Amino acid sequence: MVRPIVKDPIFLAQKSSPATADDLDVGRDLLDTLEAHRDGCVGMAANMIGVAKRIIVFDEEGAARLMFNPEIIRREGPYSTEEGCLSLPGTRPAKRYRSIKVRYQNEQFQVRLKAFTGFTAQIIQHEVDHCDGIVI
Repeated sequence: MVRPIVKDPIFLAQKSSPATADDLDVGRDLLDTLEAHRDGCVGMAANMIGVAKRIIVFDEEGAARLMFNPEIIRREGPYSTEEGCLSLPGTRPAKRYRSIKVRYQNEQFQVRLKAFTGFTAQIIQHEVDHCDGIVI
């Protein structure tokens, strides 16, 4: 189900709580909402659709990916960039890393580790910031 985008910076600044298997429908709604906004959006966090849980979706080379409870455990190659957000107008400066390693849970809530680079890594960092209550 496509959900409306939350634009309240006070809500977005709250840290999200861990996702559980009861949140699978939120993940599916997040995928549907990302697809509905694909023309101007490459990633979303659950708080962007009004659910303060650690769930993100992002575009990885044309395919939408879903992560529950993502945690960046390694960062390499810092750089500065400007980012926009579907929840907020305009762009803002952000510090990002060219390479990251993420620990997360898949849809069966199995723990996985995966490395990401380039633009995909940047998207994931932005969405994990959302989970941590960091408004970009």
